[in-house]
Amino acid sequence: MFSNINSMKKISFLLFLVFILSLSSCDDGDVQVSSIDFSAVTVQKCSEKDIFYKIKDNEILILEMPLSNLPIDETIEGTPREVALSSSTKVTYRQYTSTISLDIICPQVPDASIALMEEWIATTGTIQITTTAIKTINADTGGTKITGYKHNIIFKNITFQKPNGNQVYTEFQFGSYNTNITPLALNFGEEVTKSTCNTKLYNISGSEALILDVTNFNTLFENTVTTSPRIAYINTDNELMYKLFSGAVNDTYLCANPTPLSPSLLQEWNAENGVENVSGIIEVTTSVYGTGFQHTIHLKNVTMRKGNSTFLLATDFLYGNFIRNN
Repeated sequence: MFSNINSMKKISFLLFLVFILSLSSCDDGDVQVSSIDFSAVTVQKCSEKDIFYKIKDNEILILEMPLSNLPIDETIEGTPREVALSSSTKVTYRQYTSTISLDIICPQVPDASIALMEEWIATTGTIQITTTAIKTINADTGGTKITGYKHNIIFKNITFQKPNGNQVYTEFQFGSYNTNITPLALNFGEEVTKSTCNTKLYNISGSEALILDVTNFNTLFENTVTTSPRIAYINTDNELMYKLFSGAVNDTYLCANPTPLSPSLLQEWNAENGVENVSGIIEVTTSVYGTGFQHTIHLKNVTMRKGNSTFLLATDFLYGNFIRNN
């Protein structure tokens, strides 16, 4: 009987020892993360450095990547921009013992020694970025303006080195980050001037210039009254350009050869070729004006392009009027 009691005591002691060890292994400092999920968290960026991050309580997912990988232009549909992990492009996951403060993230990535519980470092993988323009629509004109760009960021075939081995994700959604821009003003008046050095027409407003270059100038702007509008289409013979400069420009500047260094050209957009009776339409009506004739130019459904980005001027955009004497 005593032997049975001793055996039971030994078993109880062993069970107690196992219980104590199990408690020790469950201590917060030894909890290991099996997977990470930041899908419900918004991407943020440090203002001082090119560090993008997501914070969820005591967890943080960090993407260090040059902002140049998020250019102000759309990507072609189905062809995302791809960036490989490198010394300048890194992905890191960290878990801390307490809620993370912004003070230890910006302006630099937090030191791994600060109350760190676990760290994963991405060793291989590709970052895919799909960029789309954020546009507003003018309800009165039908025209669009680009106010920013949305960058959707995905990690592809990314391998994290973690304390107890590797973690591989075939696809991991990091999230979207928006770049805001100042929309083009397009604040033009109704008066158009003809270049003094060629047949181009200018509508200039401070540092903005909308330039219409027509090959058959005398035909489209013939000094005879129209009973119905003359029609032409944007193409290689009839080009429309929008240019934004760093300062005010005028006819003298635009005619100078070579072009002066200042003000400098900041942006250039070119009109897409027109489609008959659909888009890219140049419409001219002519009436008597004093001893000459006034030509009124409307641009209908004209789309402007720079790189892969586009915007619609308006369904009917008044380019302006110019006087041509006999």
